[in-house]
Amino acid sequence: MGAESNSLAESRAEMGTHQLSFWSKVQQRLQLSSADALRRSNADLDPVPPHRRTWRTYNYVMYWISDNFSPSGFRNAASLMQVGLSWRDSLICVIMGQFITGIIIVLNGVVGSRYHINFSVQARASFGYYFCYLMIIMRMVVGIFWYGVNAFTGAECVASILYAIWPSFHNVKNTLPESAHITTQFMTAYVIYFLIVLPIHWIPMHHLKWLFVVKSITTPIIGFAIMGWVIHSVGVSHTSLWTQKTTLQGSTLAWTFLNGLYANIGSWCTLAVNVPDFTRYAVNDNAAYITAFVLPATGALVTFFGVVVAAGSDILYGTIFWDPLQLIDEWTSRGGRAAAFFCAFFFLISQIGVNIAANSVSAANDLNCLFPRYINIRRGQLIVAVIGSWALTPWNILQSAPSFISFMAGYAVWLGPIAGILLSDFYLVHKQKYDVWELYNRHGIYRYNKWGTNWRAFIAFFIGWVPLLPGFIPTVNSSIKVPAGVLHLYDLGYFYGGGSAMLSYYLLCKFWPANETMLDRAVYPDSDLLHSQNAALVDEGIEAALGETVVEVNREKN
Repeated sequence: MGAESNSLAESRAEMGTHQLSFWSKVQQRLQLSSADALRRSNADLDPVPPHRRTWRTYNYVMYWISDNFSPSGFRNAASLMQVGLSWRDSLICVIMGQFITGIIIVLNGVVGSRYHINFSVQARASFGYYFCYLMIIMRMVVGIFWYGVNAFTGAECVASILYAIWPSFHNVKNTLPESAHITTQFMTAYVIYFLIVLPIHWIPMHHLKWLFVVKSITTPIIGFAIMGWVIHSVGVSHTSLWTQKTTLQGSTLAWTFLNGLYANIGSWCTLAVNVPDFTRYAVNDNAAYITAFVLPATGALVTFFGVVVAAGSDILYGTIFWDPLQLIDEWTSRGGRAAAFFCAFFFLISQIGVNIAANSVSAANDLNCLFPRYINIRRGQLIVAVIGSWALTPWNILQSAPSFISFMAGYAVWLGPIAGILLSDFYLVHKQKYDVWELYNRHGIYRYNKWGTNWRAFIAFFIGWVPLLPGFIPTVNSSIKVPAGVLHLYDLGYFYGGGSAMLSYYLLCKFWPANETMLDRAVYPDSDLLHSQNAALVDEGIEAALGETVVEVNREKN
């Protein structure tokens, strides 16, 4: 028995060794070749090297044009007009919202264009090496969620293409149960969209600019064409096309306008936080400044398109089509179907670009920071695509979870304070002076304490969002009633959250400064790289000189 027990024990030990060896091989296979375990980084998380900084001013112009000119861009004014604002007031609201957001995006984008780091690394300077992971996870969750929602819109583009090519696609029999909240017809379009978009995630970010160039040229042409067709069909002198008026007055009008302004800012607040993910590829600081003008200008134009299409469709079909895809689906003649195909095709390209830029790349950067040994931006985008498109089942969310949609739309409650702290830290506290390599050092100056938490940012973050929470809750659960003043504060949420967090963080740092993080001069990746190269050359010279000395000493001994 003893011999048998020993044999059994040896057998189990051997199996355990093989099992450990197997998982070691799997980990080795999955580990990135560029992973640096000491710095918890990899090639995609490191500062962008000079040869990959290829985005110039016109690339950012194209980027923002392409981001605004999409099916979702046409719907900008829809919710505002439905609650009583005129098309003119809705247009002003959108312009103001995008102008304010554009300023914030430009200011925060300087961190990326100057230090060539992404948001995940930038956040360490403000929040601390470990506390920043909470901000990163929050940003990642909202990115994955909106990726799924935008994938649903992309599938709508594919469905319109299929309708234009094969009108009989309208009659595809549904074999899915009602509880699925999606039809066989739309599931077919959704799968096709997923297969189309999946390989595009493999394109490196510094080459993705050409996708934005293509869609920034084609999508405005489509927008002008659709608007021109509507005006021609209705008649430019048709009074009902332009006479929709505001139905609200007094304080109700003012607070409704502010609520709409908050909603429009909220739709861009994620990019306001993680814009360094894109500006890090800029050739210089000035390249991304154009955002402050292009964002509101393009937003105004595409919103105007949407207003004309909606008003015109009401006259032509007796139904308001806020979605241009619904309008082109009505073009059933031979020539109309050809026009519908090209419109839907270029809208599809636009939607793919929007989803990759605003959600996929950003969430992939967050995953890259969380798991730098195994996930780079390419792998991260594939993970985001699978989770966002399939695990979240966006058709269920859109059809049966309006409260969850309201919750995600109100995410600005948390993202506003994050943006305020980032701006306060960079401009007011550290005077634009960071040591870029210390941001990669878990025991460096930006650790702040043994918990890796900057307590000043912790307090400022809670000051920014806690007072807004009572006003946020009724937007998710309408059965909960709160005083009007609480709702009004929520309507000012982004301004209060961002402003209060920015001010409180500055005051806390002023009276209790983290002196170890205050620098006399900034340390940029390029200057430090040159310094390292020079130091390496000096070391090589010293080693060579020592080698020659040893040789001479040996000769003398001999």
